[in-house]
Amino acid sequence: MNRKPLQDKVAIVTGGANGIGLAIAQRLAADGASVIIGDKQGDDGRAAAQSIGGLFVEGDLSRHADCRALVEQAMQAHGAVDILVNNAGFQSIHALEDFPEEVWSRMMAVMLTAPFLLTKYVWPSMMARKWGRVVNIASIHGLVASPNKAGYVTAKHGLVGLTRAAALEGGPHGITVNAICPAYVRTPLVQNQISAQARVRGLSEDEVVEKVMLEPAAIKRLIEPEEVAGVAAFLCTDEAGAITGTTMQIDLGWTAR
Repeated sequence: MNRKPLQDKVAIVTGGANGIGLAIAQRLAADGASVIIGDKQGDDGRAAAQSIGGLFVEGDLSRHADCRALVEQAMQAHGAVDILVNNAGFQSIHALEDFPEEVWSRMMAVMLTAPFLLTKYVWPSMMARKWGRVVNIASIHGLVASPNKAGYVTAKHGLVGLTRAAALEGGPHGITVNAICPAYVRTPLVQNQISAQARVRGLSEDEVVEKVMLEPAAIKRLIEPEEVAGVAAFLCTDEAGAITGTTMQIDLGWTAR
């Protein structure tokens, strides 16, 4: 019987109830990993975990205690964490002068502080096993900027910085840390963003997709969640052991200009 590439590995995937996170959880499970999904969407998260034979931990990652509880429950269930995928996030479309301060604070907490804390909490387990994989789901907006996205762009640029710093610390211990930077992916989150961009810019939703989301791209389509999941799964394998501190761009040619 062929051994699966992630057999005997334990993976945490945040924001795994739907979208990119769900696709990654499904792929890691198919590749043999025991998967723990962390999400605040209880019903969807439980259904997702059940569908892959995994564990669901409900929590709000804007709270430090919930970040710690996610890792603690994974450790209690499996005794170790080998893979961490920091995917949880949300969108907020506001002009800078109208950006609500409470939304800014929550975005930083979920999209930047939580990945830092979760990485910190799984680090001892990875160090002890001399093997670990941290995959941060950043965005093309971790490398470039767009208007009306100050919070999102700031958080994703910070996540890229965290990726690089952690990679330097983890390298001598067999831990790799990488960021995936996709352009727009076909998810419920992006559909909500299309509607928000249409309101802010005074465009139709079709015009937002054509003139905003796909205008810089060479390939004129949205990315599918499974395409991101495939890259994430590869980064978790032994074959990717020499790749660390990188930004893997799945951007439809956006940054080729």
